Amino acid sequence: QVQLVESGGGLVQAGGSLRLSCAASGTIFSINAMGWYRQAPGKQRKLVARITSGGSTTYADSVKGRFTISRDNAKNTVYLQMNSLKPEDTAVYYCYAGIVSTRRDYGEYWGQGTQVTVSS
Repeated sequence: QVQLVESGGGLVQAGGSLRLSCAASGTIFSINAMGWYRQAPGKQRKLVARITSGGSTTYADSVKGRFTISRDNAKNTVYLQMNSLKPEDTAVYYCYAGIVSTRRDYGEYWGQGTQVTVSS
């Protein structure tokens, strides 16, 4: 089995920073893309940032220049450094990963979500 465990959410004032982490564990053979989505109350879950196994990144326009996604392949971990936070960044943040298991099965996995609240 595979699981993703997130950490690093919390309450921060506008203009502040937070760093989210998401570690994958279990019967992992390899990990393809990893990324972060967020969901604000009453809204759909949307992509925030994505990183491929080779390190190519994609960002939502709303976070470009403020957020940075990175990964440590040796630790099966993806990070999201969030700077210059705004109240509109308030949401539950979910990590995801495309993982090939040791049985060579492919699946997409999600973390449990971590709350980020930015006060004005």
